[in-house]
Amino acid sequence: MGYWNGGARLPAKKSRIIAGLLTGSAIALAPGTAWAQDAEVADESASEGNQIIVTGIRSSLASALNEKRQADSLIEVIQAEDIGKLPDQNLAEVLENVTGVQITRTAGVGTNVQIRGTDDNRTEINGVGTVGSGTGRAGISFEDVNAAIIAAVEVTKAPTAATTEGSVGGTINLRTIRPLDLTERITTVRVQGEYSELSDTISPRIAGSFGQRWDAGDGEFGIVLAASYTEQEATSFRPRVDRDTLISVGESVTSTGAAGPDFEYLGIQFLNQELENFEFETINIAGSIEYAPNDSLKFYFDGFYNDQTRNQDSSRIQASGVSSLADENVPDTFETVNFGSLGGVNLGSIQAALTGAIEPNIADDDDDPNLRFSSDTGARLTESTLFRVGAEYETGRLYARVQASQTSSDTRTPQLDATLNFINPNPLALDPFLAGNGSNDNPVPFIYDLTGGALTFGVNFDSPFAPTVADLTDLSGANVVLDAVTANNSLTENEETAARIDFSLDVDDIVGFIKSVDFGYRYNQSESEFTRIRSTFGTGNLNNSPFGTEFASLLALGPDNFDDADGRALAFRNFVVVDPDQVASDLDGVFNTLQAALDGTVGGQAAIAGGGRLLSDLDPNDLGNLAASFRIEEETHALYGQANFDFGSVRGNVGLRFVDTTVSSLGNQIANGVVSQVTTSGGYTQWLPRVNVIADLTDTLAFRASWTEDLLRPDFNDLSTSISFPTGPNNAVTIGNPTLAPETVTSFDASLSWYFAPAAVLSVGFFHKERTNLFQTLTEAAVEDANGFRDITDPCEGGGIFNPIPDRNVLSDVPGNGLCVPINTTVNDPGETTQTGIEIAFQYDLSGFEDTLGFASGFGILANYTYQEFGGGEIQDTSDADSRGTEVFEASSGLTGPFTATRGLLDFSPHAYNITLFYEKYGLSARARYTWRDAFRTLDTAAGASLGSTLGFPTVTESRGQLNASITYDVTDNINIGAEGVNLTKSDITQSCVNSGGLLCFQGIPDRRITFGASVSF
Repeated sequence: MGYWNGGARLPAKKSRIIAGLLTGSAIALAPGTAWAQDAEVADESASEGNQIIVTGIRSSLASALNEKRQADSLIEVIQAEDIGKLPDQNLAEVLENVTGVQITRTAGVGTNVQIRGTDDNRTEINGVGTVGSGTGRAGISFEDVNAAIIAAVEVTKAPTAATTEGSVGGTINLRTIRPLDLTERITTVRVQGEYSELSDTISPRIAGSFGQRWDAGDGEFGIVLAASYTEQEATSFRPRVDRDTLISVGESVTSTGAAGPDFEYLGIQFLNQELENFEFETINIAGSIEYAPNDSLKFYFDGFYNDQTRNQDSSRIQASGVSSLADENVPDTFETVNFGSLGGVNLGSIQAALTGAIEPNIADDDDDPNLRFSSDTGARLTESTLFRVGAEYETGRLYARVQASQTSSDTRTPQLDATLNFINPNPLALDPFLAGNGSNDNPVPFIYDLTGGALTFGVNFDSPFAPTVADLTDLSGANVVLDAVTANNSLTENEETAARIDFSLDVDDIVGFIKSVDFGYRYNQSESEFTRIRSTFGTGNLNNSPFGTEFASLLALGPDNFDDADGRALAFRNFVVVDPDQVASDLDGVFNTLQAALDGTVGGQAAIAGGGRLLSDLDPNDLGNLAASFRIEEETHALYGQANFDFGSVRGNVGLRFVDTTVSSLGNQIANGVVSQVTTSGGYTQWLPRVNVIADLTDTLAFRASWTEDLLRPDFNDLSTSISFPTGPNNAVTIGNPTLAPETVTSFDASLSWYFAPAAVLSVGFFHKERTNLFQTLTEAAVEDANGFRDITDPCEGGGIFNPIPDRNVLSDVPGNGLCVPINTTVNDPGETTQTGIEIAFQYDLSGFEDTLGFASGFGILANYTYQEFGGGEIQDTSDADSRGTEVFEASSGLTGPFTATRGLLDFSPHAYNITLFYEKYGLSARARYTWRDAFRTLDTAAGASLGSTLGFPTVTESRGQLNASITYDVTDNINIGAEGVNLTKSDITQSCVNSGGLLCFQGIPDRRITFGASVSF
């Protein structure tokens, strides 16, 4: 009888030995490479009825390496040395151990995984594809699965013909333990608490597992159940400063009226203080049942359930309208900013504001600069299921497997974002406001200090215009008006139904060096339906802006702990927001209260008289919501065939996979208030050759090579014909492209592994990928005139598309909502792009020197390094400097625009490495891992800054290292206690505009988290 997991077939005897290695007791550590285990000795002992169980860190490393050496293609394996005990609490951070894998974090929590520089990967559970909470293709989110219920993680970098298509970097398979592989009953319970330093909370983590195999007459029956309940709170502080206002020589004056500096410089345009806070509550249940009535037949059933609530309670405090007074607020000190070069053009350097104050000037501007308080309160409520049922049959030379699976994910996103404008009651600022033009803000003074790489700023309380703390924290609502409201309760429903049949025919001694032939068929139907339920309104004018006294019951003090991370003296600490607790507990009630307040305004009454409302109801049949809703259906048939060869020291496989896919995109089109459904259909076929070769050059030297093809399908939202309008005046509108063809990825891998000692390995690998039909984003800009103003009428003859939602802000001299914004469309690049890289992994342990080193023989080290580069293509996904950026670069370089640069792959780091030092002896297991990642370009910025806020180019997240560590101790054979720390050195995140080391734009201060607890086995 055979054991098949993710396309890899293992003899039952070997699989049980591996399972035995998984049932030790200590904390897990199992990077992608590990030292060799003497498989022959293990097999011989097993045949004699002896059971070999190696416990601890080393058992997981030995087992993982043995599996990797025996695999039919290039894989990396991380195994837990006890069921559910992977080396980290978070699966994304588990995968960070693997050579060639990098991760990104949200509020310090690992969320996204890049394999060889790309997010475009496939995620499976027990070989079954998963679906995500959004409209992408990557599958289930890693924060949705507790690592405690996973026994092993497998990353396939080079697929075989049997491997399901759909990735660029690789396929991640999360494996649970197989019941019939158990050698003894397992019952474990783990109870932990996680302390989050910035939120100052302790959250519980509880996990339990049970597994047992029984004799059932002539056959065997087994069951494994694992469940977990997890709470987690993560906080991150992210300040933002926009310095993109060019002040020319002779243009500025000091507060005393003296002439400004005799050089051009960059003044402050915008200040934003963001506090991200996420609270996770996750329930995971995984179970497997296997029944083998005889040695030739096995039936199995797997189930997985995920229920996660991710609450967000974030705040954004903004100093807006700052650039209106840049000429009157000369900085106290400056710094030289070197922009480097883009596209071969040296952008030169320029002076930029470093410290100073921003004071109102009533004679010049009666309502700027102004202070805004925003609260972003919402949740992602995701419920996912996965079911797999199948049978394996083996008779003579034939092995067969029949399997059906169904996976689904339903996600609701209740959310309410509200922005309040502060009305400064200081008489110096208030009088002009009362006689002004109806704007719903008025002046507040600010102070900033950007020295030392920290973006610090706040209210300048030393100014005669300054409000008092009591003014800022007045919960009566007398000093705030409602500026903007966005409410959301959209629904995303994803589902994938699949069936497959696989055969393996043993032809050994029949066809020479061909040992077996594999062939099979897979059917897959995927559906993604997005129903937008959103309502948004920006007031802009006092006639449409109710004072907070009309909704005072909703007001609460905002968080005042922005200095907790680094002790900064300057910060916004005193402000009010719409109470996030009330939003979380009664979203409809809060929405209705704000709706009533808006209805009572002059503008609200006028809107009602005209048959409408300023803020529409949360209605899925609203025309704006229908225009953004869509449904995508996709059907795929795949056939494959593969020959497995073995002659002497060389083995491998050569195969071909055929894929036939049809796609149907249903969207809603709105014309003259009439909704019509439009269906666009398409399809494609593709042949995917895959070849893997493994050569054992010597007993200690192994060579692997592969040449494979795969395809990457476009995200579902990229195929949609519906249109969703964002709320920001600089955010582009994305228009889908249902004619997108899939990317084709041709990969070549070669690696050499030297097992120079029983507990050591050194491997060097090379990979090269050629990608055709790469998905690239084309942007059609919205033209700005010499004053930096945009067209505010539809249609947008100068480019872009009319968005009726955003407040025009500084992009028009006519107050109100609606203006032309850019258009983003995804297309296929007709050129060829390449990714090339080198991977190096090293592992060594001193256990063989126990007689000479004593206690020191417990030490070991693991390390890996990855270098990669990206190039080619014709479209190149370029970015252009915006109007402010063009003005700045012309001043810094002395050249004439436009300025254009290739964007390249986002979230792509050329260099990355991690080093792990571990110790295991006398019941003590400890490890410390330092992970470093090179700088990379990204669109993930503080406070959702768009390209219009970053001079037109994606920001650069600077290189960063992070230290994690853990220590556990076996109190008895059944009780283990320990602790784990994440981001122990509180490493900050720094983001620069234009180029690495250029203009400091954003700063991220993530959490430090400590997990402590105990596990008990019975």
